[in-house]
Amino acid sequence: MWLDRAATALLVIVGMVNLLPGAIAFAPSRITTAYGVPITGPGTADLTVLLRHRAVLLGLVGACLLCAAFIPSLRTTAITAGAVSMGSFLLLSLSTPGLNEATTRVARIDMAAIALLAVAAILTWPKST
Repeated sequence: MWLDRAATALLVIVGMVNLLPGAIAFAPSRITTAYGVPITGPGTADLTVLLRHRAVLLGLVGACLLCAAFIPSLRTTAITAGAVSMGSFLLLSLSTPGLNEATTRVARIDMAAIALLAVAAILTWPKST
C-alpha cells in the first residue's frame, strides 16, 4: 500500500516538473526566464515557435504522468515517455558544450526528475509485470 502511495507521489512530482514548463506555450514571454535565450529581434521567431512547441510536448508528457499517478494501468507507458523525453534532453545537453546557466539548470532539474522517475518505476515494477 505505501509503495503505491510513494509511486503516486513521485509520479505527481515528475508530472508537475514536466507540466509546469508547458505554460510557456501560452506565455512566450517566459522563455527568456526559463531558458536564458532572447526571443525578440530578427531571426528569433523560429526559436520562439520551437520552444513553444517544446512546451506543448512537455505539457503532454506531464499530463500523462499525472494521469498515470492515479491510473496504474498507464504507468509503464507514461514512465517510458517521461524517461525518453527527459533522457533525450539530458543526452543532448551533455553533448553540447557552452550551454547557458538557465539551460544547465533545466538539465539538472531533469536529472533529478529522472532519478525520481526511476524510483517510481522500481516501486511499480511488480504491478506492471
